[in-house]
Amino acid sequence: MTEAARTPDLFDRRTATRENYTADDIEVLEGLEPVRRRPAMFIGGTDERALHHLVAELLDNAMDEAVAGHANRIELELTENDTVTVRDNGRGIPVDPHTKSPSLSALEVILTRLHSGGKFGSKAYETAGGLHGVGLSVVNALSERLVVEVARDRCLWTQSYCRGQPTTGLTKVGPVANRRGTTVSFSPDRTIFQALGEHPFRPSTLYRMARSKAYLFRGMEIRWRCDEALLAADDPTPPTAVLTFPGGLSDYVATLLAGRETATPSPFAGTADLADGRGRVEWAVTWPLNGEGELSSYCNTVPTPQGGTHEAGLRNALVKGLKAYADLTRTRDADKMAAEDAIGGALVMLSVFLRDPQFQGQTKDRLTSSEATRLVESVVRDHFDHWLAAAPEAAATLLAQVIERAQQRLAARQDRTVRRQTPMRRLRLPGKLTDCSRSGASGTELFIVEGDSAGGSAKQARNRDVQAVLPLRGKILNVASASDEKLRANQELANLVEALGCGTGGGFDASRLRYEKIIIMTDADVDGAHIASLLITFFYRELRPLVTQGHLYLAVPPLYRLSRGAITLYARDDAHRDALLATEFKGRGEVDISRFKGLGEMPAAQLRSTTMDPASRTLLRVCLARSDDAGSGEAVADTERLVDALMGRKPELRLAFILERAPFAVDLDI
Repeated sequence: MTEAARTPDLFDRRTATRENYTADDIEVLEGLEPVRRRPAMFIGGTDERALHHLVAELLDNAMDEAVAGHANRIELELTENDTVTVRDNGRGIPVDPHTKSPSLSALEVILTRLHSGGKFGSKAYETAGGLHGVGLSVVNALSERLVVEVARDRCLWTQSYCRGQPTTGLTKVGPVANRRGTTVSFSPDRTIFQALGEHPFRPSTLYRMARSKAYLFRGMEIRWRCDEALLAADDPTPPTAVLTFPGGLSDYVATLLAGRETATPSPFAGTADLADGRGRVEWAVTWPLNGEGELSSYCNTVPTPQGGTHEAGLRNALVKGLKAYADLTRTRDADKMAAEDAIGGALVMLSVFLRDPQFQGQTKDRLTSSEATRLVESVVRDHFDHWLAAAPEAAATLLAQVIERAQQRLAARQDRTVRRQTPMRRLRLPGKLTDCSRSGASGTELFIVEGDSAGGSAKQARNRDVQAVLPLRGKILNVASASDEKLRANQELANLVEALGCGTGGGFDASRLRYEKIIIMTDADVDGAHIASLLITFFYRELRPLVTQGHLYLAVPPLYRLSRGAITLYARDDAHRDALLATEFKGRGEVDISRFKGLGEMPAAQLRSTTMDPASRTLLRVCLARSDDAGSGEAVADTERLVDALMGRKPELRLAFILERAPFAVDLDI
């Protein structure tokens, strides 16, 4: 039977399925079942990062007790049977019957019901990292085994769970002396985290997590212990450690500097209460003279890797303080400074404690509390003004460095807007294009990237002499199914054509092409592949000579970073990762594997060495599809049929293509 004959039957079956959709198909998930069915909604996925987020939830709970003034010690332990234990000496979770569910203890309510806890009001906790009442219950739901012990009122209680369900009742063990607090031990459910290998937890990750918590709260003592059998021979993670840092964030910044010279003899650091009793802020900022900077921010000891409103307040305070000091000292060109100049290249640690903070999502990667910008800016600005005035020589050096960064930024912007001489004419470049400095096309490259985030990383990683960067916003128009009117009206494609300078269609002139290589550089995932397909379709339809003359390339960015000791390698996909593990990393020792979310998340140095540096990168040249015995006419015909089937206006051709190849598709990354 042909594909055309089978297709109507397929649609008939789908129609019948839709007609049978009844009230019986509506499910209501209760208890912890939503967590087990859709863990990504609560912890961001089922990968290594999500697994370690479970430990972060327990540490956040323990830190909330410390910040509230009821604990001064936390213990984090990883045992050989892949069990993590977090213990604090706080008040202990209440074990008496819950008011609204008298048949259950408050402990069991917290462990088995979402959105339950003592942090929705301000009676038990003034500030807290746990806000939604789901942390401990999510850990319980995704654990193969969880045991909780509560030492409270000089009595020890315990209860055991399996995959969110209690396996024992709340048991009174007996009286205890000189002990209080909560202890939670759990082993992850392998049916949920099945792709993480024999020992899913990474000691180095857990140790860094514990150390960062100790930096964030002065006087806190965190005791770390890990079975030595879990540590690779070249893993510097200590098996035991007592972590306490009286200097707080200043101590951490000192370790990051590692002896590098700075613009000022001492960092700008301090701690202060926020206005109106809204909380507290601590910061430490220093400006190294060489190397890359780093900005790490936290709210209520929870890391906010995507920044947010508290970071905006710090940036505003720094740039406004520098501009005011420049006015005071009559320093020229200070009006050109922006926040990115004041913070760029600096080592920055920022920690805020807020009442009822607002985060973006359950994983709390970004702070969105609108008042945080004003509160942080007001407090930090006042201290920064005094710090600059107290050290005029250091302030002058810092001001000169920031103004120099501003001048470099403005010069780069001018490169994007001024007219640049080309072999045939002068033209104005699109505003988003970061052009190279070489005037001729020979040896130059244009990297087309997806979004401003990837564009920012690429601009830092590029060779300014010969490499230009053009970020595109989102997915471009599918020119194979769009009308000519839509094509002419599309601004993103107009910017691309303007940057190339060679015209399109019948007006294409290769002598006016401004770059020797056009390189499509998208993320190593499904969305990135789709954007690359849309761009290739555009070049094939509108700039086909550019393809046939060999100017179009695809970059091959890595999907994984593998490291063990001094060895660091990159894998472009799952198969390459497995091959490296079986060859280059074969033998004893744990391999640290991290997956890149996208080009915008890669440090500039890694993007340069893996994807943009001609000495170490891999490029794929885009050519017309053809078989060994096909002539040029047949090659064009084959390509035309492929483009029409996959990108054209007839969905039945795509369906036939998918049905033909579906039996061969395995391990789809969707």
